[in-house]
This record gives sequence, structure tokens and C-alpha cells, in this order.
Amino acid sequence: MSMLEVKDLEVYYGVIQAIKGISFHVEEGEVIALIGANGAGKTTLLSILSAQNPPSGGRVILETEGESLPVWENEKALSHICFSRELNVGKNTSLSAIKIKDYLRTASVYLPYWDQRMADELIRKFHLDVKQKIGKLSKGMVSMVTIIVALASKADFTFLDEPVSGLDVVAREQFYRILLEEFTETGRTFVISTHIMEEAADLFEEVIILKEGKLLLKENTEELLESCLHISGKAEEVDRATEGLEKHYEERLGRSKSVMVRLKPGQELPDAEVTVQPMNLEKVFVALCGEEA
Repeated sequence: MSMLEVKDLEVYYGVIQAIKGISFHVEEGEVIALIGANGAGKTTLLSILSAQNPPSGGRVILETEGESLPVWENEKALSHICFSRELNVGKNTSLSAIKIKDYLRTASVYLPYWDQRMADELIRKFHLDVKQKIGKLSKGMVSMVTIIVALASKADFTFLDEPVSGLDVVAREQFYRILLEEFTETGRTFVISTHIMEEAADLFEEVIILKEGKLLLKENTEELLESCLHISGKAEEVDRATEGLEKHYEERLGRSKSVMVRLKPGQELPDAEVTVQPMNLEKVFVALCGEEA
């Protein structure tokens, strides 16, 4: 089984540290959500994992077929990796004048496991005119082009940066359905950076949360949600019920209070006159990364 290992990763832009000593690993056969506020370092992290940019410190290693391969400037390692990022298609960029068919042809040259049949099928499903210039496309259509590159790459480790940006709800549902079919059929690993997390929460086996360039957590999504509860009621009852527990994002209104608690293994809430509600992934993210977290 292949694995991508990140060790003590650091990234500086001048005096600004964008990534702060991150370590984790990504195993083959996972669909992972990468979430964080704007500026948290998501795109920077994915660009380092795919060797589009060098790290300032630390390293990224691909463990595959009994070999440990540094990702940076390593053709063999990079043949297993694809990062399909958001495209800058401003009027003054060279990319804006390129036709879809030429962009995809270039991608096929650089991605050794490119599946042209899949690319053609996705072009048909997304109703794209490949003779159109990328600069003439809507934001949603540009996202479709990046999705085609990601899926048709057939890379073992495929990273997508905000792939559903600009897509309407029907197109987003179509994308997630295609992604799930591809994952089920091939067992490829997908890491998806997204701000639209709830509609695909069931798809994400794991979640990585970045906060201000640091790794806040990397956990099984189901286990994370089961451990997080929203507690509300009279302030004194909430305080009694949550004493000694990990608490996030406390809010108070008059004599009432609410807070998210994150239970550790074996912990339970004591009997108290409070309201206990489960939390979805988006609310957990807000509680962990909000101003009061």
C-alpha cells in the first residue's frame, strides 16, 4: 500500500511563515477533506505535496512499492501525484487565450497515466465546447476543466483545490457522484480543499483542518463528529455539564449559554438540565476555528 508522508513541513514567504511544522501522512484509498479559513495554508500545502513549489523546511516522501521517494524533483514519485488547482484566467494571463482542447492535450503529456476516454466522457457530461478559450469560460466551466484534469489523470494521489467553486447544486452533485464512482472503482486517494463541506461530508472518510498554517487535526470524520456535541441551556447547568471537558466557541445570551464540547475516549456528559445536539462538519469547523475557538 502506498502512502504520502509529510515530515516537519515549513513554508516561508519572506518573513511570513505560511506552513508551520506540519507532520501527517495520507494513505492510499482515502477521500479526505482539507478545510481551513482563507489564508490557512491549504493551497500552499497542496502545492508542496505535489512539488509545484519547494518547502522551506521538512520533506514530503512517497512510500510506494517498497521505496521511499522524495517528491521534490523526482519524476517517479510525481508520476503518482496530480494537483489540479484553481486556474487564474484573468484577461492578461497567457492561460486565458488557450483553448480547452489544447490545455487538456498539454495535461495529457505531463500526466503519464492520462485516460483520454475518461476525459472525453467528462467533456460530454459537462457539455463543454473544447474549442472555446479558457478565458471565455464561466467560473463554473473553468472548475469543470480542472475536474477533468484531476479525474482523467488517474494519479494515485489526486489533489483538488476548490473543485466545486462556481458550480451550481446540480453540477456539484454530479461531480461528487462521479468522484465516488471513480474512488469505488480504483481506490485512488483524493484530497479535496473546499469551503462547501456539508453536502459532501458523507464522502469524506477523513478531515484535515488547518488553522493559521498549523495542523489543527487530522481525524476520521465520523469519529470527529461523534465526539463533538453542542450543549445549551442555563449558564450554570451548562458549566456543570461541561466541567473538565474540552470546550470551544462559548456563547452567552443573558442567563443562557451554549458551547461545543469535544469528548475524549471514555468521557461522557453528566446528568444535567441541558440540551445536547449533534453537530455537522461545518459547525464543528466554525467552533474549532472561529474567533472564540
